[in-house]
Amino acid sequence: MTDPEPLLAWYAALTPHTVARAREFYAADAQFRDPFNDVRGVAAIEAIFRHMFVHTEEPRFVIGERIVQGDQAFVTWLFVFRLRGVPYQIAGGSHLRFNQDGLVVVHRDYWDAAEELLAKLPLIGAPIRWLRRRFRVPVLD
Repeated sequence: MTDPEPLLAWYAALTPHTVARAREFYAADAQFRDPFNDVRGVAAIEAIFRHMFVHTEEPRFVIGERIVQGDQAFVTWLFVFRLRGVPYQIAGGSHLRFNQDGLVVVHRDYWDAAEELLAKLPLIGAPIRWLRRRFRVPVLD
C-alpha cells in the first residue's frame, strides 16, 4: 500500500519555494488534470503551482479525508485563497495513482468550477446563478 501522507504534507505547506519539491512526489511523466489544465510531466505540474502563486493571494490547501487502497488514494481538500483581497474557498477531491516507487503517476482533481469559482465572481457569476435557478428542479414536500 502506498502512503500519500508525505505528498499531502507537502501540499498543506506548499509555498513558492517548495514547488520544486514536486519531483520528490511525482513520476517524470506524471499526468495532472483539473477543470482548467491537463498536463504531463513534472515541469508542467510545477508550472501550474507557480502560476497559482502568481495569480492568487495567500493560496493554501487544507487536506481533509483520505481513502487509500493499494496504489490509489482519494483525498478531499479545501483550497483557500484571495483574489484582489476577496476570500474564496474551493472544495474538491483528488484521485491519485502511484507507481511501484510510490510516485504519483496520475493526479486528477475533481471540483465544480461553475459552482465553486465562476458563480462567485462578479461579472461571470450572475449568468451562472441564473442558469442554475432556471434548471433547478423544485423540491416537492
